[in-house]
Amino acid sequence: MIKKIPGETWKPLVFPGWKQLRKKYALSSSGRVASYYDDVHADGKLLNGSVTTGYKTLNLHRPGNNGTLYLHREIARMFIKKDSPKKKYVIHLNHHKTDNASKNLKWVSLEEMIRHQQSSPAKRAYKKVQATRSVGLKLTATQVKSIKKTLSSHNRQLTIKKLADKYGVSEMTLYRIKSGENWSRV
Repeated sequence: MIKKIPGETWKPLVFPGWKQLRKKYALSSSGRVASYYDDVHADGKLLNGSVTTGYKTLNLHRPGNNGTLYLHREIARMFIKKDSPKKKYVIHLNHHKTDNASKNLKWVSLEEMIRHQQSSPAKRAYKKVQATRSVGLKLTATQVKSIKKTLSSHNRQLTIKKLADKYGVSEMTLYRIKSGENWSRV
């Protein structure tokens, strides 16, 4: 028996191969998942699921199908209307990947998802640590200034490959310096 939460709605989880399983499954608007036989409230059992790359998942062994269902995507599919076909991605508004309440989920486009990821507290903290890091770097600030000056020169003689060889770094590092992804503080 599952304890009711005020305002919570349960909907049956329907997916390819669900009829071959012994139990039925349901998702709630609060982000909970349950298995049941006849009625989710009467004989239902709450499930924890698994965590895959930080997201809550439900692993079901279905004949001929991938067994992993990402719960946030299924809850969004069931409880949140898409306002555009371009919106194919689901984000967690509070950046907590395990908080699957429907009020915390939103359908977004690829561009919106990338912007949302870049604004997450974890990403901001990582950028702050990287910006002040001084140990384990192949280049010094002086070398980066020189590289930036060379890269922005209209009549430079060195190719990216030769410049990378000169400083003992990869070409990708130079492209990241040029775009500002790396060493933007210099």
